[in-house]
Amino acid sequence: MVPAEASIMPSLLGIDSGLTVTKAVIFDLDGTPLATARRKVTQVMPHARHVERDMAELWRATADAIREAVERSNRPASDIKAVGATAHGDGIYLLDREGQPLGRGILSLDSRARAIVDRWCEGALADQSIALTGQVPHVSAPSALLAWIRDVEPERFARIGHVLSCKDWLRLCLTGVIGTDRTEASTSFTNVKTQEYDPDALRLFDLHDLSHALPPAAGSDEVVGTVTREAADLTGLCEGTPVVAGLHDVTASALGAGGYDEGIVAVIAGTYSINETLSAQPRVDRRWFCRNGISPGTWNNMSISPASSANYEWFLDQLCAADQASVEAASGSIHALLGPEIDAALARPSTVLFHPYLFGSPYGAAASAGFFGLQGWHDRGDMLRAILEGIAFNHRIHVDALREGFASTRARLAGGVSRNPSVVQLFADVLALPVTTSQTDEAAAWGAALCAGAGVGLYAEPCGDPSRDIASARTWLPDPGRSVEYEKRFRVFKEIAEAMSPLWPKIADLAPHST
Repeated sequence: MVPAEASIMPSLLGIDSGLTVTKAVIFDLDGTPLATARRKVTQVMPHARHVERDMAELWRATADAIREAVERSNRPASDIKAVGATAHGDGIYLLDREGQPLGRGILSLDSRARAIVDRWCEGALADQSIALTGQVPHVSAPSALLAWIRDVEPERFARIGHVLSCKDWLRLCLTGVIGTDRTEASTSFTNVKTQEYDPDALRLFDLHDLSHALPPAAGSDEVVGTVTREAADLTGLCEGTPVVAGLHDVTASALGAGGYDEGIVAVIAGTYSINETLSAQPRVDRRWFCRNGISPGTWNNMSISPASSANYEWFLDQLCAADQASVEAASGSIHALLGPEIDAALARPSTVLFHPYLFGSPYGAAASAGFFGLQGWHDRGDMLRAILEGIAFNHRIHVDALREGFASTRARLAGGVSRNPSVVQLFADVLALPVTTSQTDEAAAWGAALCAGAGVGLYAEPCGDPSRDIASARTWLPDPGRSVEYEKRFRVFKEIAEAMSPLWPKIADLAPHST
């Protein structure tokens, strides 16, 4: 390792723990990534609709990634002036009253609470929830998952000492301090108007026994602790390095992509279809969550579903595995290999449509994925085009909802698919909006790092992103002719989904024990 005296160049560490991979990224103060390290984290699915992970494994994997990033940066750990973490939002990571993990963490892909949420949404509770908390309860919300544990695992429920999010667990492992931040606190139990915890929210879901378990909430850029000696030994960080409260990954992604502002809709094409815009007033609607922004008096309005690029990755894993193995052996890229096939398919007429609902949808938990209009003469390129269009169409559903409530004149796109110019143009044409791509490959980690930098005074505020207006950022303008054609395809896409809505539950019932 480089001796401490060999460098005095400040840097920041951003941790981004997603649903399958946990990452550590060290950034220069201008946003340049100096080193990135990743570790896969095992998903455990003990029953249908249960998606969990071992909390100790998650911490070990994250610590290993941090150590590798520090080593790969070729700078001393003392250069890292602060640490910020973000992670998948929603889901729950429970601790007992002694502060130890209480079972496995539950991921936001989990849908075990579907029956509870269906019952809530059929009654008056949904309207009461949106009026009080700013959102309709959904299957991976802490409220729904805690209600399921209360009903199905009462012994575990009685032992709950602390209810954390994923990034809060990692922050605890780094600092020994239990807590959360304002953005994460608003996933179920805050008053949308006051932006503070509200006992009525717990009572609404019959969870009043957990008032002791809600963690104190700090500002995302507030220093809440420092790296402990134990964590320093595991990660290679310096003991005493400041750690900020961090933030929900939806907000972190928008912040890091330069799309965290009024008038911009941030579009993050990852495992989830994330679409969000900032407002200075709370405005509630069933089609989006109205949650706390980073600063008091701001609200982050997010319309999301687990239906984005994970569908594309699934197709590659399941149907392009041989090609992937071949190009990886030659240090190539499967995306570069498939690019010409996709471009050729985009250039010709096609009847093929795809609903990207392998892992969830805006049409309820029973919806499933499927190709329509597929014929014997279509090839892999046509199917890939349909998947990418379906992803863009699903984002369009959410963006249209936000545009009805907020004035958005441009979009900021981040996520793996944004590296393909043809796909970015596709998004511009489908959304009929100018689309600017982020120059930051690791938007969520950079958003966490920005909070860390603001927390120790290196930036005036988290939104002071030095890379936001760099000249190399590129904007794609919608092509009017293609936008007209995509409007036709989008309408058929929605009509099919609406027609399928009563059929999807019947399809799910064909194999009730596997859904």
